Amino acid sequence: MGWEERFLLFLQESVRNPLLDKVMQFVTALGDAGFLAILVCIVLLCIKKYRRTGAAAALSLSLDFLAVNLILKNLVARIRPYDILEELILITKRPSDLSFPSGHAGACFAVASVMFLCLPRRFGIGALVTAGLISFSRLYVGAHYPTDVLGGMLIGCITGWAACRLLQGGKQVQKNTEESDV
Repeated sequence: MGWEERFLLFLQESVRNPLLDKVMQFVTALGDAGFLAILVCIVLLCIKKYRRTGAAAALSLSLDFLAVNLILKNLVARIRPYDILEELILITKRPSDLSFPSGHAGACFAVASVMFLCLPRRFGIGALVTAGLISFSRLYVGAHYPTDVLGGMLIGCITGWAACRLLQGGKQVQKNTEESDV
């Protein structure tokens, strides 16, 4: 048994409790089908001042979807941890796709990285913390290995950076300072 399996079993045996289970099930559901990421893109696109950021976030999310869900999951074809570890109990709805990389982590970080690069720091940091929490929830509920989540986070950050660069010719989409008003 490798470190990833031991880590998931540690979470299950030493960290899980009924209250935290409910919280993490809710948090992981926020990332289902890219719900929160899509919602944030729509909100940004509806605010005139942040339409370019919204466009960058939507582009990043689209690039992430292509890379993660259409290419890498099928190319790597990693089986989910609960299908391999008999002791691991999945406490969320059973995903129908493969494990690597995490689509939840990828989608959340695709949008959060754009927000971090393009919006005032307080919003960017909040977005990254939220993305991190959703990503951790995938480990907590037993849906992913740690490297699945790290892979999704990395791909999401790369697509976020690329989307910002593509839409702005290498410039930031908006000024990234606390003085910027939202």
